[in-house]
Order: sequence, then structure tokens, then C-alpha cells
Amino acid sequence: MSLFSRLNSQLETQSDQAGPVRGTLSLARIGLIWLAANFVVTTLLTGTFFIPAIDFASATTLIVIGTIVGAVVLVLVGYIGTRTGLPTMALTRGAFGIRGSLLPSLANVFSLMGWVWVQAMLAGITVDYIVATYTGYSNPVLFSALSQTLAVILAIFGHEGIARIEPWLAAVMLGFAAWIFTTAFTEFTPADYQAIPVDLDLGFTPAIVLDIVIATAIAWTVLAADINRHARNGRASVVGSGVGYTISTIIAMMLGATATGYLLLTGADAIPFDPAPIVAAFGIPLAVVIFVSVMATNVVALYGITTSAINAAPRGRIRFLPAVLVLGAISIAGSTWLGLLGQFTTFLTMIGAFFVPVFAIMIVDYFIIKRRNYTTDMLRAEGGRYWYTRGVNWIAIVVWAIGAAVSYLLAYVWHSPTGATIPAFVLTFFLYLIAMLPERRRTAPEPYEHLADAAAERDAALETEVGR
Repeated sequence: MSLFSRLNSQLETQSDQAGPVRGTLSLARIGLIWLAANFVVTTLLTGTFFIPAIDFASATTLIVIGTIVGAVVLVLVGYIGTRTGLPTMALTRGAFGIRGSLLPSLANVFSLMGWVWVQAMLAGITVDYIVATYTGYSNPVLFSALSQTLAVILAIFGHEGIARIEPWLAAVMLGFAAWIFTTAFTEFTPADYQAIPVDLDLGFTPAIVLDIVIATAIAWTVLAADINRHARNGRASVVGSGVGYTISTIIAMMLGATATGYLLLTGADAIPFDPAPIVAAFGIPLAVVIFVSVMATNVVALYGITTSAINAAPRGRIRFLPAVLVLGAISIAGSTWLGLLGQFTTFLTMIGAFFVPVFAIMIVDYFIIKRRNYTTDMLRAEGGRYWYTRGVNWIAIVVWAIGAAVSYLLAYVWHSPTGATIPAFVLTFFLYLIAMLPERRRTAPEPYEHLADAAAERDAALETEVGR
């Protein structure tokens, strides 16, 4: 066996990419994973858009409300992963059909790739700032590509080690957060931050801010079941992910908003979604932490991209190592497109427009239509309960299209005073529920059986039959 084959086999043995797993992680462990996962520079820098676009008190309120609303969706999807043992994109087969699930799976690959590009760019800009400070040499495109190259190498050889150190990295980031908050509110009072003049020309309304905060949760929900399927039980999944995500998001976004306010009060320049001014104000150690946090998150994201690509293909058709090498090369090339940073809020809105209806449909399908029971038919290549019409549930596809269109119109055409995300979610939720009620009446509730156990029994039976 070649080195390539041995490495590929070892990686696939370490991670069951498509099949269900029986989780073992405790509530505390799940909480720490989510705390670490979202306590990253992108979440921090998202908060820099809010000041001085709106006043400080409004920004604080909307960050808290939006995070809690978004966390509800994340927790529910993560709970389905715990109950079934399946990753998020595999779960879309339940509502969209075995073939219909290719649509959200492929969209997930593109959205996660966008996140990887953005975070690699931010890591590159941070490294470029440090190098330029000491040497005068500046090449952010080069450093972005080098940063993502390192992330790809870690994704191949060190993904499990990265997962182990993420909670410790989160602890270090929390320490820096405490230091920045202490510095900011020692020199200036909350009243000083509230008195910063609002700049209406920035074009951010409270509704847009709320949508951005919720969209951050939606962007992470694509990995909710991937992470939470490893939880020991439902309580560990719900409480761990809910508390971990909520705490990390509120602190990180408030950190960005506060740091921007601090820069404005000291007379320094504050550039939205640019780590350099914050690093200049609070020191090189913060730049190091930002860089390491991006590496950790990009490793997890690239791993999720590969898993989604494998799930989108017939089982066994795509192997892990070739997939991660190809996708890694794409991620390196895309990390040089620095112009994407200027479109980050549009990127977040796009993710929300697509995935908010997807998750609304998934939640209705599992909790109401299928009565919290997905069967092993979900693991089949064709036929069975989730085959619908030639593998596609066209009701889900049409309802998704309506929800996505409404989300787009409310965000860009009609400018809803309540934002686009919540109305689109509610509309999709009830449209799918009404359209699928006949299916619920035909589906009798079944005794719950964890898909990992059921799949193991099925495989054992097949091996016994082959042996005969």
C-alpha cells in the first residue's frame, strides 16, 4: 500500500464521514467546542460594523437579541444531529429527499469556502501588519495564501489536535477580551460610548444589524449537527451548544463594537472589518491570538467542506484525502481575492437568504412531520421513505425557493423594519407545515432508534448473510 493510500485510510478511519455516530462528549465539552468555534476574528470584526452606524446601547441590545434568536435555530438543528448521529447536510435528506439534498449540500460547500477565504484574508492582513511594522515589507495577498496553505496542511495532518486545543485557545481569547474591555471602560465610561455620534451615511439600520447577527448563527448552523452529533445526550447538545455559542458570540461582537468605539474616542482611525487598527491599539500579542484562532477555525471549516462534498456524492465515490487536497487548493487560490472583504455583509445576507428557509424546513420536517423519528432509509442510495419523487421532495424545493426569494426581497427591495431573517423563517416554517400535513397524517410515530445502532445492526446482518 502506498503512503497516499495509507494516509487516506487512516484519515477515514479516524472520522466516519457519512455514517451515523454514537456521541460521547459531555455538556461541558460541547460547550467549550462552541465557545471556541465562534470566538474568532470574523465574529469580533462583525461587531466593528455597528459603531458608529447605530448607537452603542442599540448595538448591545441587538447583539443579544439576535444571538439568542439565531441560537434557537442552531440548537434545534444540532439536537437533530445528536438524536440521529448524522451531520447537518446528511439530515437534509429527510425533508428534501435523497437527491434533493444535493442542493443544500453544494450550497454549503460554497458558503463554507467563502468563510475560509474571508478568514484566511484576515489572517494574512494580520501577519502583513506585523511584518510591515518590523520590516516595512507588505504583501497581504502573499500572506493570505501562505496562511491558508498552513490551514490546509493542518486539516490533513492535524485536525484532531486542533480540535483538542480549541478550548484552550478560547480561554486565551477570553483573557484578551477581558483585558480589552477593562482598558476600554477604564479610560472611558459607558456614557462616553453612548455619546459617539451616529453616522447614518454608513447605511446600517437596526433591522440590518439584527439580520447580520442572526445570519452569523445561521452560518454556523450548517455545522451544528456535525459537531453536536458527538454529544452524549440531548441535554449536552442543547445546553452545551446554546450556552457556548451565545456567550462567545455576544462577547466577540461586543468586543468588536467596543474596540471600534474606543478607537473613535481616542481619535484613531476605525476601519470596519479590518484587524490592523485594533492590533495597533492593543498590541502584537492580540495579532498572534487572532492568527492562531483563524487557523483553528479554518481547519474545522475545511474539514466541514470536505465532509459536505463527500456527502453530496454517492457513498464511497469520493475519498477524503483527494477531496481535501483539491478543495484545499481552491481555498488557497480564493484567499488571494481580497476584494471579498468589502462584500462581507452581503455575503452574510446571502447565506441567511439561502439557509434560513432550509433550516426552517428541516425543523418542521423532523419535529412535526416525522415526529422526531428518522429511519435508516436515510442511509440508502435510493428508494425508501425519503425517496419522494425520484429522490426529490418538490414541496420542500418550492417552499425553499419562496422563502429565499422573500428573504432577498425584504433585505434588498422592501427593506422590512423587522429585518428579513425572522419573517422569511416564519413564512417558510408555516408554508412547509401546511403543505406537508397530509404526509404527517400518513406517518405513524415509530419507536425511536438511534441510527448509529440501527446501521450497525443492518451491517452485521448483511455480513452474516454474505458469510452464509
